[in-house]
Amino acid sequence: MARQNYLFTSESVSEGHPDKVCDRISDAILDAFLAEEENARVACETFATTNCVVVGGEVGLSDKSRLADFMGRIDGIVRDCVRDIGYEQDEFHWNTLQLHNMLHPQSAHIAQGVDRDGAGDQGIMFGFAVDETDALMPAPILFSHAILKRLAEARKSGAEPTLGPDAKSQLTLRYEDGKPVEVTQLVLSTQHTDEAQTSDDIRAIVEPYITDVLPKEWITSNTEWHVNPTGTFVIGGPDGDAGLTGRKIIVDTYGGAAPHGGGAFSGKDPTKVDRSAAYAARYLAKNIVAAGLAQKCTLQLSYAIGVARPLSIYVDTHGTGQVHEAEIEKAVAQNMDLTPRGIREHLSLTRPIYARTAAYGHFGRAPDDDGGFSWERTDLVDALKKSV
Repeated sequence: MARQNYLFTSESVSEGHPDKVCDRISDAILDAFLAEEENARVACETFATTNCVVVGGEVGLSDKSRLADFMGRIDGIVRDCVRDIGYEQDEFHWNTLQLHNMLHPQSAHIAQGVDRDGAGDQGIMFGFAVDETDALMPAPILFSHAILKRLAEARKSGAEPTLGPDAKSQLTLRYEDGKPVEVTQLVLSTQHTDEAQTSDDIRAIVEPYITDVLPKEWITSNTEWHVNPTGTFVIGGPDGDAGLTGRKIIVDTYGGAAPHGGGAFSGKDPTKVDRSAAYAARYLAKNIVAAGLAQKCTLQLSYAIGVARPLSIYVDTHGTGQVHEAEIEKAVAQNMDLTPRGIREHLSLTRPIYARTAAYGHFGRAPDDDGGFSWERTDLVDALKKSV
């Protein structure tokens, strides 16, 4: 039997964290290509350091003659991302940073497998859902994201000009009878201007926003606060620490509450199953829990490069299932085409919807009217119930 009483911790990082700056740039470039052509191929990596951004990787359009002209737009895309995040520091400024564009056409050897509707690479992908929150997400990661998103809104609106773009949060929750009941440790480190001198200064600014986001009963007299525990945090972003696309895969997914297949998401078009199949796995796991077939579900998919059908489908309901896992696996295969093309079509993934995923988690977000976060829909519930 699974443990019912325990502590569990997850962390999040803000859109101004160096790695998230890179994720945002990579996904913004992806969106630009998909807006140009829904079948564009993109595998874009970004590196950022003091006043410098490097982008590289593989891209492709069906009309290769347009690719050279399109490359001229990359500089503006990068600078717009950095400006929107809020970096106007002496050593990392959207207007003065040096950009090195090293993108090149997609390998023909990779393209030949994808063009046959096969997977863009081998790999394993996991989806997860649990009924401890309305979003069917683990509470520690969901609320770690929510804290930073709320602080970013306050900063960007001008309500809290003392706050800087770079920030990290971490929550330790106490579980009782399998449900989160109390925050035992709360960690928040945020970049700030010179006007704030101490940790107490920063706590006075951020505490009202944090308590507004968290369920009120979770903050108790036993909750320990660690706000900017090292003291001053003025130098932040890529000037304080280099950033790289794809280094925050646990932040992007379930905060360590579930396995991760290893592949990052940002900068990859939906022919790459690292991304699209992970979204499909979350979609299926969420619908399984929403259908009442289990209180908790982990779902694994596996693929081989150039092969369309998944090699395996595995479901684990962690002892909470209302039907046998083998029956759920059959229902999943019956109700969704899990080829790369089938996933793209079912979830409408060939749209420019990815820059918004680059911070505050790829999962647990409300579906957008334009198709963003389509993998968070629960429109497969009735079909799964009928199948089992």
